[in-house]
Amino acid sequence: MKIFSKQYIRYSLFVVIGLFFGWLFFHSSTTAEDKQNHSADEHKTEIWTCSMHPQIRMDKPGKCPICGMDLILLNQNSSVGMDPDAIYFTKEAAQLANVMTSVVSKQQSIKEIRLYGKVQADERLLQSQVAYISGRIEKLYINFTGESVRKGQTLALIYSPDLITAQQELLETAKTKQAYPEIYEAAKEKLLQWKLSPNQIATIESSKKVKTNVEVYATSSGIITAKQVNVGDYVGQGTVLFEVTDLSRIWVLFDAYESDLHFLKKGNKMEFTIQAIPDSKFNGIISFIDPVIDPVNRVAKVRIEMNNQDGKLKPEMFATGFVKANLDQYQNKMVVPKTAVMWTGKRSIVYVKQPGDDPIFKIREIELGPLLGNSYVILNGLTEGEEIVTEGAFSVDAAAQLEGKPSMMNPEGGAAVTGHEGMDMGGDNKKGNTEKKMSDEEMKNVDALKTENEPDHSKMEKRITASKVFQIQLKKVFEQYILLKDALTNDDSKTTQKLAALLLNGMSKIDMKLLTNQEAHNHWMTISNEITASATSISKTSDIAVQRNHFKHLSAHLIKAVKLFGVSQEVYEQFCPMANDNKGAYWLSLSKEIKNPYFGKAMLTCGETKTTIK
Repeated sequence: MKIFSKQYIRYSLFVVIGLFFGWLFFHSSTTAEDKQNHSADEHKTEIWTCSMHPQIRMDKPGKCPICGMDLILLNQNSSVGMDPDAIYFTKEAAQLANVMTSVVSKQQSIKEIRLYGKVQADERLLQSQVAYISGRIEKLYINFTGESVRKGQTLALIYSPDLITAQQELLETAKTKQAYPEIYEAAKEKLLQWKLSPNQIATIESSKKVKTNVEVYATSSGIITAKQVNVGDYVGQGTVLFEVTDLSRIWVLFDAYESDLHFLKKGNKMEFTIQAIPDSKFNGIISFIDPVIDPVNRVAKVRIEMNNQDGKLKPEMFATGFVKANLDQYQNKMVVPKTAVMWTGKRSIVYVKQPGDDPIFKIREIELGPLLGNSYVILNGLTEGEEIVTEGAFSVDAAAQLEGKPSMMNPEGGAAVTGHEGMDMGGDNKKGNTEKKMSDEEMKNVDALKTENEPDHSKMEKRITASKVFQIQLKKVFEQYILLKDALTNDDSKTTQKLAALLLNGMSKIDMKLLTNQEAHNHWMTISNEITASATSISKTSDIAVQRNHFKHLSAHLIKAVKLFGVSQEVYEQFCPMANDNKGAYWLSLSKEIKNPYFGKAMLTCGETKTTIK
């Protein structure tokens, strides 16, 4: 029994140990498999996007096919419970794409109207100084336009045979005025009609001497704005000698387009500035609105009347006026920023943030009221307290289009554009990058995206705010450009070739991530590609004629970069009309002195300074 008991215990122990190891083995395998499956499920939901081009959707990390920036993880959320029409962002992606929101609220509807015009003389204070008698100009006391005159001042002397005859008639009739008073009064009245004063007539009668010249006196005070005669000219009765304008009161006439006239009323207050007096602001009241539209310019004149005793405001000065008109018919309506609204011509839409902390947005069609400067009145479609996208709406809409969800141009949605699977993201295959190259269809999609984000070069003039670090990096490239330009000026093709390579090195060190503004980012993408291509071409040739041809293209785009972002110093944009086969070409310089890089020593001073870039 003891032997049997010991064997039983031994066999039982072996069974328990076997069961334990079996459980341990299979449990570990199941757990590992579950973890692997869970990890795989997580990996399937990963979406990678570009912070500047959120329409890009990839299923793996890499670089943006448009700008080459590193992709960021969009989300890892399960699709269970998601709104199929909503656009999902992570907080990091929304921040990098510069997506900003604000709460919709009711505001006072005030339309700000900007008008442009000029200072003009008050037509009611314009006087023509005429000759009241025919004769010859013997002397002028006013010799040039712009001279000030006062009422009663002598302006000219006129020799008039008719006046001599009339004075002789007066003296003759004065002898018989007791017998024939009617004849005497008629002779006297003729002189009065010629604007001789009663004192002048009395002096002639008492002295019994005939005056050969008659004075012309100013009938009003003001400024001589036109001088029509010279000494020795013969003038007839009614001939204009001078134009006299009283500038103690002036008009400021603004052009109002017919679309703005509905909001302007007589009595509206207007604040305006004068271009020639930038530090001063003026206020006035609209006193008159022209009832007739100019058939050519499609504008009506809006008048402000101003006192101008100090003569500070001068005719033909340019003025910019601002009117804030209360729109009583649109009170208690929602008002949203202009940047929040996307308009297709038929439909107006906004993107509404869904409740919660996550940046989830959904398209909403709205009905617009009038434009209030930088905001719109909303008639229908939004309720007070809702949160809408006010910055970055185009980025959100682009993401919606690429995912096939309802968007501005496709309200019903369409086939989703998922990630470009297997796309070559620009990595180095030697370092283990096993991704496939893009297919022809994928290349078409990417090219379409590039075209969509191509900036309009015709509008690339307004300065864009960029970080100091970016400006410093750009300035280093600009300094290399100046050295390259000087080498071309000296006809030194070898040095030009070397400097082009240095410029390329400087371009590679400019960090595009510093441009967080979408507009700035898109502009720099285009500019940097063109500069890099031109500099590369220059660095690969020692033929100076070819170098100069590429330098023209390089200069055109660097000029845009300097105008847009600045390089913290004054730069001169110069032009040679004979370069580029007489089509003309531009370049940048640190000096106003012309040193032509397109002809070098052969025509060193050919050209001119067009603009100064501050």
